[in-house]
Amino acid sequence: MSPTVLADPDALIGEREMSKLKWRCRRGLLENDLFIDRFFRRYSGSLTNRQADALGVLMDLSDNELLDLHLDRKNISQVQPRLDYEDVHVVLSMLKEKP
Repeated sequence: MSPTVLADPDALIGEREMSKLKWRCRRGLLENDLFIDRFFRRYSGSLTNRQADALGVLMDLSDNELLDLHLDRKNISQVQPRLDYEDVHVVLSMLKEKP
């Protein structure tokens, strides 16, 4: 999934879009699911279209690549250089926030 041009990228996503995004974010590794679950508990009420799009882009990564990013074993440019842009960095930092 690549970034899309949104009518209002800073508008909050709707309930239906949130449901679809949560479904799309289900992962095969428990560790990734824990990071993602914490992310949704924190941000589901304030997630914008821009952030949802960046999260969707991160979900195109393999489970191991995503975990490497969570654990700072690799950075975005090492995993997937085409994802090295601001929105992805913002969402990744939101995913990494400590409880």
